[in-house]
Amino acid sequence: MKKVAVIIGAGPAGLTVAHQLLVRSDVQPIIIEKTGDIGGLSKTVNHNGNRMDIGGHRFFSKSDRIMDYWQQILPVAHLGDEREDTMLIRERISRIYFNRAFFDYPIELNWALLRNLGVLRSAKIGLTYARRACFPIKPELSLQDFYINRFGDELYNTFFKAYTEKVWGIPCSAMSADWGAQRAKGVSVMRALAHFFKTMVQSSHSIAQKRVETSLIRRFLYPKYGPGQLWEAVARTIEVQGGIVMLKHMVVGLQTSRQHVTRVLVCNEQGEQSWVEADYVFSSMPVKDLVAGMQAEIPAAVKTAAQQLPYRDFLTVGLLIDRTLPLIDTWIYIQEPEVKLGRLQVFNNWSPYMVADCRYTWVGLEYFCTQGDDLWQRSDADMRAFAVRELARIGLIDPSWVVDGTVLRVEKAYPGYWGGYEHFDEIRKFTDGYHNLFLIGRNGMHRYNNMDHSMLSAIAAVDLALKNSHDKAPLWCVNAEKEYHESREQSSVQG
Repeated sequence: MKKVAVIIGAGPAGLTVAHQLLVRSDVQPIIIEKTGDIGGLSKTVNHNGNRMDIGGHRFFSKSDRIMDYWQQILPVAHLGDEREDTMLIRERISRIYFNRAFFDYPIELNWALLRNLGVLRSAKIGLTYARRACFPIKPELSLQDFYINRFGDELYNTFFKAYTEKVWGIPCSAMSADWGAQRAKGVSVMRALAHFFKTMVQSSHSIAQKRVETSLIRRFLYPKYGPGQLWEAVARTIEVQGGIVMLKHMVVGLQTSRQHVTRVLVCNEQGEQSWVEADYVFSSMPVKDLVAGMQAEIPAAVKTAAQQLPYRDFLTVGLLIDRTLPLIDTWIYIQEPEVKLGRLQVFNNWSPYMVADCRYTWVGLEYFCTQGDDLWQRSDADMRAFAVRELARIGLIDPSWVVDGTVLRVEKAYPGYWGGYEHFDEIRKFTDGYHNLFLIGRNGMHRYNNMDHSMLSAIAAVDLALKNSHDKAPLWCVNAEKEYHESREQSSVQG
């Protein structure tokens, strides 16, 4: 009789686990997904023929196996190619909008920067950076310490503090430096300058930019119709090969015996519950919910830490503009303090196929919020009107140009690095104690993973499961060790 793997979540991590199991073993994968969509945060949302990418997903990785895998699913093509299932090579252009002016991102030393900042502020940036280069803050106890050590006080206060606190809703001084280690490792003023000079002499035609920090890459792959196109293709492959994908089903409980999860309690949209027997469980559901659903004796410290794990929620307002805006960016970081808008995506620039009519500009205004706060509780109509006012307030549109709009809300989009996170090692020790339970993906590991990191965590988890290994350390090395992607080529993604 075949062994069964219950996979919680149909995002990149869960789908990668299922695909890996099918091509590397005879284990039967059963994916349980509480929504009606494939792709998790990497899904594509279609509104009246205009497509939205939630948060923006660049298909780039330093792992050859991930890059190869994506291109096996959707081959690379060029603009104008009539094939539907393809990837495009896109130029990454991102800027910062501050004080009604655009700044290159990453920051580049040029006359435009000096003109926009002014001589006095530019001088203060140079002096405070030099000071921290000689006298860094030690030890780095907070995200504020992390940024100041790498960019100096003035640059931190100009371009990092307000935006980061807008994203997380708390002071940078209250957040763990681990967030910077996950999201900005290897990035600093010196690295940015070195990258700038290197790009002057090196060709940028190759998509393989393995020596470039992820935050600085210039070219990336992108599915013709958004990230969900790729993951929907993976889901179809999984079902053709015998895997099961159960949409609109939610995991509400896990039964345990000694050091194993034995079965999973699933509830459908009608409220009917049923048990699914499991030889393996791969979970990308929020750790907070996973621990709460475990029918086991949970240490008080673990239960408290899990209950106190913080999350940040996410809201995107899509607006259709009845003209072509002169914006060349895939996204723009909005540093203007008088608006709550955090980032602006221009979906046309991700792929021209994301907009139904190229005469229009299709944008996404990204807001970071928490369930129950003012932004989250606004009606869709009120939120659309609020977003239009904010975009007009900073001088990017006239309100009369907006002809359509929609609102998307995403719960637990960003795992937070404060509160219960301080005791996450206790949670990890407890969950790792279950031999057949593997935590994967962003929410599953409570780690701010990129899409490729989520896939690599899935591959590492399958490696351990098929080896019957109880040592989960290799799984937690993903996106923790800087050279993991180049040095830990333990297995290959197979198509």
